[in-house]
Amino acid sequence: MVLPFLASPRRGRLLGNAILLTTLVLWLGYRTPLSTVHEPFDLHSGLPPNVPKVQKQSDDHTGPSQNHSGQGVGKAENSLYPPSTPDIFNDIDEGDVDVVLATTSTTTISSRSILITTTAATDSTRSNPTPTVQCLDFETLQKQKPGPLSEGRRKFPYVRPPPECRKFRLPALEALIDRMKTVIRDPDLFRLFENSYSNTLDTMIKWRGYAMKKDNVTGEATKTDEELTYVITGDIDAMWLRDSASQVYSYLPLLEASKDPNSLASLWRGLINAHSRYIIISPYCHSFQPPPESGIEPTRNGAYHNNHPNPPYDPTLVFDCKWELDSLASFLQISAAYYTRTGDLDFFAKYSWVDAVQAAVDASAAMRLGTYDEEGHVLPSAWTFTGWTNRGSETLTNDGLGNPVKENGMVRSAFRPSDDACIFQLLTPSNMMFAAYLEQASHIMQELADGRLSDKAANLTTEMRKLAKGIRGGIALDAVVTHRDFGEIFAYEVDGYGGANLMDDANVPSLLAMPLWNYTLPAKAGKKLVKSVKHNPRDEAIATDTSEDAEPSMISHSRSRRPASTAGDSDTTTKSSNLASSPTENEHDYAKIYQNTRNFVLSMANPYFAKGPVLSAVGGPHLGPGKGWPMAAIVAALTAFEDLAGFASLRERDEAVTEQLYAVLNSTAGTGVVHETVNAWNEADWTRSWFGWANGLFGELIIRIAEDETRRGLLGTKEGLLGRSWQY
Repeated sequence: MVLPFLASPRRGRLLGNAILLTTLVLWLGYRTPLSTVHEPFDLHSGLPPNVPKVQKQSDDHTGPSQNHSGQGVGKAENSLYPPSTPDIFNDIDEGDVDVVLATTSTTTISSRSILITTTAATDSTRSNPTPTVQCLDFETLQKQKPGPLSEGRRKFPYVRPPPECRKFRLPALEALIDRMKTVIRDPDLFRLFENSYSNTLDTMIKWRGYAMKKDNVTGEATKTDEELTYVITGDIDAMWLRDSASQVYSYLPLLEASKDPNSLASLWRGLINAHSRYIIISPYCHSFQPPPESGIEPTRNGAYHNNHPNPPYDPTLVFDCKWELDSLASFLQISAAYYTRTGDLDFFAKYSWVDAVQAAVDASAAMRLGTYDEEGHVLPSAWTFTGWTNRGSETLTNDGLGNPVKENGMVRSAFRPSDDACIFQLLTPSNMMFAAYLEQASHIMQELADGRLSDKAANLTTEMRKLAKGIRGGIALDAVVTHRDFGEIFAYEVDGYGGANLMDDANVPSLLAMPLWNYTLPAKAGKKLVKSVKHNPRDEAIATDTSEDAEPSMISHSRSRRPASTAGDSDTTTKSSNLASSPTENEHDYAKIYQNTRNFVLSMANPYFAKGPVLSAVGGPHLGPGKGWPMAAIVAALTAFEDLAGFASLRERDEAVTEQLYAVLNSTAGTGVVHETVNAWNEADWTRSWFGWANGLFGELIIRIAEDETRRGLLGTKEGLLGRSWQY
């Protein structure tokens, strides 16, 4: 049958040619688009920017399928992983820079420059490579339980993304995993290690790039050589200062000095720079949005309109704002660690690190004030917080001031590292950690002063050490209390009036974790050893030493046998006794006090110790009674290797580590990763399938065991923990 409009041969030929031409154009257009509108994407990514997006769901804490954010996260994010990190740090101009903090921008990317513009990004200098594999978001990957499964009874899946899909590829990490495979004989234990230790680098380095410098005359923004790193917590698409520091700190054994832009040192510098920027912006806030340079849209926080911190914050720069002292301590921790491992002093002088330390010192010093002055007037607080919430742990009493505090030299912290409100704001473990890292970081500052690399460094060195000294005096005075069953222990929180909260929380810093930051040990920062100084009683504890060469104080300890554990019930509050005696730090046997505290924390006398057949570990009010945190089990095992733990024999210590390691192995519900919390009586009842902090800590534990067994000649043998079977 011939269609009427094709009856004419001439018309038929013309129409046929037109159809063929149209088909050819459409085919060419499909193969090679005439134009492409590019969206901003990760600077280290080689993937096409036009990737599918998924909507993150808010968390209702109802079960393992829910993300545990507690923040009503509702941000669209890329569902594909970037491939391996190419060399994107070439041709960088040296020089001091100022940071541009644009609230809205997109990013133009070329082989030589990065510019903030107001138009869609284009890239005329390189093609868009096609990924060789499909890169799934991590939670989708987990649900598929990809193989091969581990050969043990637990059948753990292999949940590392394909190499092309990993956020940051580190050859040293891969070499370490290969080495550990030869010494970890149990297939389930090795699978949990390789899944967990790599988790942050594989999946949570959301973006790496450079800060921008804006010309104040022309308004033009240009790239700088200031590296930036943005690390998410996992299923919450924002960066916590504490979490990101801890996540990266887990890779400390792999850190070495390097100017290579694809090195761990570069990533580490970028994180310190990002922390510095955030602390200068809002020193009282704890979690932050992506850098504007990244082109990543800020994550919506559903709690923003319900929470009212004062001073307020910009939600395009800050994700959530709770004053948690450990956030500043964590910044100092990764700073001191980087300097100790690399000796790279010039880095700390070049950008905004000194200004960030000054902001941290000023903010924390302002929070040493008590509630009243000597005449009884209520003093204004540098930071207050109220929240509209149905959870008592999400707001502060007394119109945002919190419970009254008597000044003693310690720094008030409104919230704990679990993001829960403090009952008494003098939070002992956070103050311990902050004092320890103030002292360690002060050596960097002193080196800057000695080298005349910063005009502020000399005075700031003194301020850091005076602040740490006052904290130590306050802890010695008020934070050591007598428990009816365990003797002298550290209180979790105190108020300076004699009130104390006797408990511990799983989140670090905790009382259990105290040995991890060497609060009572002679510490080495850079190449200097600190020396011990005495502290004064209450009337002098808050006084300051004006000597510029005053050294940080550290207390040596003697190893003692661990006393027998005594279980018993305890009220959560008590009164400190013998305040008139005004004990000083050197008058306390901190080794004995820690051992007593450890026994208390790991017993049912601790109100938040979750005991059950799945695991027995410290929990906390964040998820409630009966929910143990595998993180706490890991910390119990890690600290067992410290002399301060006071085990009577290596056999006793190994038994304690075995108990904790077995609990972690048996609390993953077959997922092959470490969760946030697990019901002590139901392995299937857990929170957070994607939680970088705890997974990194598990990797640290395995490496710590390997180091110990190497010294003892047990590595890889059946007599060692890594060479034995865990199939019981």
